[in-house]
Amino acid sequence: MITGLTRGGAEWTPQFVTDLNQEKCIGCGRCYKVCPRNVLDLVERDIDDDDDGDDDNTMVMSIANAMDCIGCGSCGRVCPKNCYTYAPASA
Repeated sequence: MITGLTRGGAEWTPQFVTDLNQEKCIGCGRCYKVCPRNVLDLVERDIDDDDDGDDDNTMVMSIANAMDCIGCGSCGRVCPKNCYTYAPASA
């Protein structure tokens, strides 16, 4: 596993984003604003049950550049719907 040290010398294992549940996502953009590495992108949600004929597009977040994630967890801390899943990476 990849590990690091805090400034105080404690060992720390970063948790990298592995999944984003678009079913829960409300497209608020909070995670996008706090991500320091441009890992996320806002995309149009596919709506299968468009019975009302309304052309409004629903936007949700998507993981665009997962390999740029630094494991800070900022996205999950600001997410009001708990959409993110994390896991440690192996070296």
